[in-house]
Amino acid sequence: MTGILFAFLISLGVNAVFFAIAAMKKTDLLTDLSYSLSFLVITATITLAYRAFRPVQLVLAFLVVAWAVRLGGYRFFRMRRIGIDHRFDGIREKPLAFARFWLLQTCTAGIVMMPAVLVLSTQTIRHIGPWTVIGSLLWAGGFLLETLSDGQRSSFGSDPANEGKILAEGMWKYSRHPNYFGEILVWLGIFLYSIPSLTGPLYAAALGPVFITFLLVFVTGIPPHERAANERHGDDPAYREYKRRTSVLVPWFRGK
Repeated sequence: MTGILFAFLISLGVNAVFFAIAAMKKTDLLTDLSYSLSFLVITATITLAYRAFRPVQLVLAFLVVAWAVRLGGYRFFRMRRIGIDHRFDGIREKPLAFARFWLLQTCTAGIVMMPAVLVLSTQTIRHIGPWTVIGSLLWAGGFLLETLSDGQRSSFGSDPANEGKILAEGMWKYSRHPNYFGEILVWLGIFLYSIPSLTGPLYAAALGPVFITFLLVFVTGIPPHERAANERHGDDPAYREYKRRTSVLVPWFRGK
C-alpha cells in the first residue's frame, strides 16, 4: 500500500509543475501531455524504487509506458494542430477553477494506476500465468482499438474537405466513442494482469478500471463530447440518424 501513496505523491508533483506553467501561460497545450506523463513517471519511478525487474513486472511496465507514450504523443500533436481546448473556455483564466481539473487529473492517475503499482511494488510476485496472458490480450485489443480510432479521427479532422461533416467511418461507424471503449479495455486488461499479485484488501485495486470507466462514461469523456456534437450538428438529419443507429460506446453493428 505504500507504493500507492508514493504513486499519488508522484502524480501530485507532476501535475503541480505543469499546472503552474499552464496557469501562468494560460495554455491548454500541457493538459493532456501532463496526464500521460503522470502514468509514465509513476511507472518508471516505482519500477526503479522497488527494483521491479522480474519479467512479469517489466512486461507490465512496458504495457503502461507504451500506452502513455502513444496517447501523450497523439494528444500533444493534436493540441498543437487545433490550438485550443474548448473544455477550458472561461476556466483557464481562473487559477482556482483551472486547478480543479489538475487535481482531478492527479487523482485519476493515482487511482487508475493502483493495479499496476501493486504489481510493481510487491515482493511476492508470481510468474506469468493465465491471468497475465488474458490481461495482456485484453490490453492489446484495447490499445489497438484506441490507436485505430484516434488515427481515423485525426485523419478525418485534418482533411479540409471534411469540415462540418460527421465522422462515421472506420471504427466510428460502429461506435460514437470507440477510443474510450479502447481505453477502458486497456485498464481492465491491466487489472486482470495484476490479479495473481492481489490478496484480500488489495483487490480494492479493481477501483482502477471502475474509476476510469465512470469518468469516461459519465464525467469527462462521453458527456462533453456528446454536448459539443449536439451543438454543432443537432439540426442535421444525417447526424440525428447516425446518433440513432450507432452505439454510444461498445462497437456494434448499425441499428436499423
